[in-house]
Amino acid sequence: REGVVVLQSGLQYEVLTTGDGAKPSREDSVRTHYHGTLIDGSVFDSSYQRGQPAEFPVGGVIAGWTEALQLMNAGSKWRLYVPSELAYGAQGVGSIPPHSTLVFDVELLDVL
Repeated sequence: REGVVVLQSGLQYEVLTTGDGAKPSREDSVRTHYHGTLIDGSVFDSSYQRGQPAEFPVGGVIAGWTEALQLMNAGSKWRLYVPSELAYGAQGVGSIPPHSTLVFDVELLDVL
């Protein structure tokens, strides 16, 4: 698709908004807002719906997020297409079935 960048890992992303803040490293923590869906559009997690941004270490989340966050500037909003091998793989988790490609809209609010 036009505007979608495909990385060697299999991660794909589309830049929705470009920020000009700092880029986090793997050792940093970040504050984000995000909306996660399965490929069929069903929502499995959303900080927007909770009304509360999420804070976590860049190196402490699924591999697809760890890779993408290090490419993003604070203030950016990207749509990530995360293949199952960079997400929850053959196990799945909660309402996410095994081998699921995940779609996230991720807004990087701050590098902490």
